[in-house]
Amino acid sequence: MATAFLSTANSFFPSSISPSTSSSCSSSSSSSSLGTALVYLNNQNVQRRTLCKAFNESPPPTPALTKRGFSLCFITSLVLAAGNGCSNAIAAILEADDDEELLEKVKKDRKKRLERQGVISSSSQEKGYLQDVVYKLSEIGQAIDNNDLSTASSVLGGSTDTEWVKNANVAFNKLSSSPEEKTQVETFNSSLASLISSVTKNDVESSKVAFVTSATAFEKWTTLTGLVGQLKGL
Repeated sequence: MATAFLSTANSFFPSSISPSTSSSCSSSSSSSSLGTALVYLNNQNVQRRTLCKAFNESPPPTPALTKRGFSLCFITSLVLAAGNGCSNAIAAILEADDDEELLEKVKKDRKKRLERQGVISSSSQEKGYLQDVVYKLSEIGQAIDNNDLSTASSVLGGSTDTEWVKNANVAFNKLSSSPEEKTQVETFNSSLASLISSVTKNDVESSKVAFVTSATAFEKWTTLTGLVGQLKGL
């Protein structure tokens, strides 16, 4: 059995090459392969170091610099040059910068307010339409509070195509400028339509809810436009 196993093992080697010769060739081949692998790994390390160096030495992206940012950079350089003695001067500069921005905002707000006052002053007819809305809402509210929907219906006029509603929207369109003001106008008109529908159906509770929504939207609109102090009954 042992002789047969050795015979089978020897059959893996060519007849011209002895096991000892094969072992020598394997050692030589292994040494050559190991040397090649070491050279390859060394080249790879050199490439990595080159890439890392190029990446580290690449300049960082230049950030956008605002006016205030430039001021802070300039002031920081002064601090480094002069020391802590100029901290009060720096605080004064920053405060002056903030005051300048605040002053610009105040000027813009004042300009808008004057422009709005000019429009309101030249809109006496539209203010008359709005004053009529105040009177109508007062009458409608009292009638609904007394569960007198027939009187409320007669004041409302039965639809949103009545003259006082059309005139109110003429004033709304002329005096509304901001999105908030226009939103309140939309709320007023939609809730007024609901109010008319509820009164027509003789639904007291729904009429009360719709009236409160309409009156609230109108009051908010007059506050936003600056008309709240120029209309009687508000």
